Amino acid sequence: MKVTNTALATLMVLGTVTGAAADIKLGASLSASGPAAFLGDPEAKTLYMLVDDLNAKGGINGEKIELVIYDDGGDPNKARTFATRLVEDDEVVAIIGGSTTGTTMSILSVAEDEGIPFISLAGAIQIIDPVREYVFKTPHTDRMACEKIFTDMQNNGITNIGMISGTGGFGASMEAQCVEVAGNYGVEILVQETYSRQDADMTPQLTKIKSTEGVEAVLNPGFGQGPAIVTRNYAQLGIDLPLYQSHGVASDGFIELAGKEAAEGVRLPGTALLIADIMEEGDPQKEVVIAYKAAYEEEYGEAVSTFGGYAHDAFRLMTDAMTRAGSSDPSAIRDALEATSGLVGTTGTYTFSPNDHLGLDLSAFRMLEIRDGKWTSID
Repeated sequence: MKVTNTALATLMVLGTVTGAAADIKLGASLSASGPAAFLGDPEAKTLYMLVDDLNAKGGINGEKIELVIYDDGGDPNKARTFATRLVEDDEVVAIIGGSTTGTTMSILSVAEDEGIPFISLAGAIQIIDPVREYVFKTPHTDRMACEKIFTDMQNNGITNIGMISGTGGFGASMEAQCVEVAGNYGVEILVQETYSRQDADMTPQLTKIKSTEGVEAVLNPGFGQGPAIVTRNYAQLGIDLPLYQSHGVASDGFIELAGKEAAEGVRLPGTALLIADIMEEGDPQKEVVIAYKAAYEEEYGEAVSTFGGYAHDAFRLMTDAMTRAGSSDPSAIRDALEATSGLVGTTGTYTFSPNDHLGLDLSAFRMLEIRDGKWTSID
């Protein structure tokens, strides 16, 4: 089933897509509209595509999947309401979603209270640290992003940096994590600035960073339009220092929004999806990455994104667990999820345990740089 943008919007208003003779209800609350739509829209499209494909192949152990999905618009209060509706009214056996950290934290409280396995698509470390019984996630944590960036800085002899961070949930969380681990890599943060989602010009903050003696590079934890504005202002001010962004903007959309010239040389940790066309033969992720990229781009006629990849991995993890559990009982699915070992996704290879509900290590991140308007690997 082809789902156009218009049809997708209609489906999400209705809140459900039902396959013929659907037997297993899978829920989702995603930010398919609003300021985080660049996250939630490809996530929703990915789930629709994968459900259709799985059902066409016979479903799970002969049972079809019914996807019940709501658009929370990035609003944590709506996300909580939809999570409650998914459990109490729609009677789903598992939930995928939480495009942002804020919406994820609302959903996970419901999932934990109701005993429903939940896989988040957001980045903050507090989602899975401390470990919660029913909560898992697919993206690398913000702490891991800091560690990957600082490793690259360390390799390049950078010891003193400036930091400009978004004040939203993701930016604030990553800023805190970077501050906490910087010293482990011999990095000192000489100056820290922030911006809000409404800010349209970060020139004053960047001017202060530029004038701070000793700064050798700049790090920008954040997602959405803010990092693109930072990147444009950075170029306009002629700051001739390495600029590092977060995995929160790891998409072709960031290059388009920031502008090809301004984005030149920007570095960030990302996933294999961004370098699918140049992955080496024998890379364990290549087959999965190429297959998802080809299917998505054929289905929707638009470039695949890292964020859709998070939904792809969550769906594979959840349906693999359902298959191994041989049951649609939420507790059995949860137990099977926690026993996942060596499942290859677009983001990395997942191995969960009772003490690890992320299942990825730092090697799953790829250090990327924008060159001539394209992503290249610099690992």
